[in-house]
Amino acid sequence: MIRVALPVHLRTLAGVGGELKLDAGDSPTQRALLDAIEAGYPMLRGTIRDQVTQRRRVLLRFFAGGRDLSNEPPDALLPPPVVAGTEIFFIVGAIAGG
Repeated sequence: MIRVALPVHLRTLAGVGGELKLDAGDSPTQRALLDAIEAGYPMLRGTIRDQVTQRRRVLLRFFAGGRDLSNEPPDALLPPPVVAGTEIFFIVGAIAGG
């Protein structure tokens, strides 16, 4: 099971109090993981990635194992510790301002 930590505003929207535990299927990629999130929590559709282009929302970042995975290709495999459930896949809200 892949463990996912959402920012508080998305946890509130999804009605969850802690991390998500999801199965990304046989091909554990970012795309498969985001598909699983949207299938299990349809209220999150369009909040993490654009529904038309499927691109990550600009003010969200993806991290795992101390690495920024935000600009990885959507079909790149997730890091093995994330797939094994020993590391959490973090979806983090970026801070913007001036």
